[in-house]
Formats: sequence, structure tokens, C-alpha cells
Amino acid sequence: MTYFTNRRGFLAGALSASALGALPGMALAASAAQAERLVQGLVDDVNAVIASGVAEPAMIAEFERIFVRYGDMPYIAAYVMGADGRRATGAQKKAFTAAFQGYAARKYGKQFRQFIGSEISVAGTQKVKNAYQVATVAKLRGQSPFEVTFFVGEKSGRFYNMYVEGVNMLLTERTEIGAMLDRRRGDIDAMIADLQRAG
Repeated sequence: MTYFTNRRGFLAGALSASALGALPGMALAASAAQAERLVQGLVDDVNAVIASGVAEPAMIAEFERIFVRYGDMPYIAAYVMGADGRRATGAQKKAFTAAFQGYAARKYGKQFRQFIGSEISVAGTQKVKNAYQVATVAKLRGQSPFEVTFFVGEKSGRFYNMYVEGVNMLLTERTEIGAMLDRRRGDIDAMIADLQRAG
């Protein structure tokens, strides 16, 4: 998708891949303040990586560390695999989850060097049905600020989706994974092997 070939798209991807869940053991996000603290912690970690200026391999490794720390990966992996996940074995689901995690880290993490000097900040939180919608503002050098919105479940206390200027990141990744599976004529093991090399 052409939207994700520019700097905004890659920063959005980096955020989504870093923050698809809450910190393990964190209390339920029963209030807007808790949801906002969750996202603030994510933003602080991402900003630190962007500002570090370390070499690309180290950035990718750090990005994956953040991804593992914040991500509810079983849920995210199940969502992006879509209906095909219903026919996957337990071993295939586990392998896909690990492969998707690495894929996302490589795909977006290697773009971090472009965002040195940029900044992401939390702008506000509001209740939306059974979730909290936490708005952040991304400021990239030479571009106008844009909004990235995170959704934190009220009961789960976990981050489960995000929108970047109206683009649903989970649906975007589901489309990408679906296309990879189509190219392998529905062969889940072959798609996982491709995913392990992709990004």
C-alpha cells in the first residue's frame, strides 16, 4: 500500500508494532488515566529509541524488545491471520506469532534512523464504548504534525489497535498477511517461512 511507503507510514508502523498491548502484569485500564499512562510509557520508549542514534541493527533489536514488552502477541497474531487462523494448529499459531513479531521488528524498526529528531506526545484520552481512545501527536522534521490514536480495552487493560490518520493498522497488517498466504495458495507453513525472511 502506497500510504506506508513514506515517513509517516513507517513511523506509524513502528508505533503499532511496538505497542500492540500492555505491559505484562499491569493493572486493568479501568480509567482514562491508566490508559493514558500505558500509552505514555510506550511513547517514552519509542522516543528514546528514535533519539538514541545507534546503528540500525541495534535499533531493530531494541524495537523488538519494546514489541515483546508491550505486545499482546497471541491476540494480534490471531487477528492479522484472520479466518485462516481457525484451521491453523497450535504449533502453527505459535510459530506464526514468533514470525510476525520478528517481521514487524524488521519491517518498521530499520526505518527508525529516519526519525531522529522527531517527537511523539500524548494529547488526550476519551472513553469510547468499552475502550479508551488515547490520542497522540507525531511531529516529524519537515512535515506537519499528525495524530496517531491508540485503543486500550477497558476490561483487558491492553492496547488492541491503533489508527493513523484514519488508517486501521491491524486491518492493514491482516491484508499484508492475507496476500502472503494467497501467494502460497493457503499453505500456512510456507507463509510462515516467507514471513521469517520478510521485512
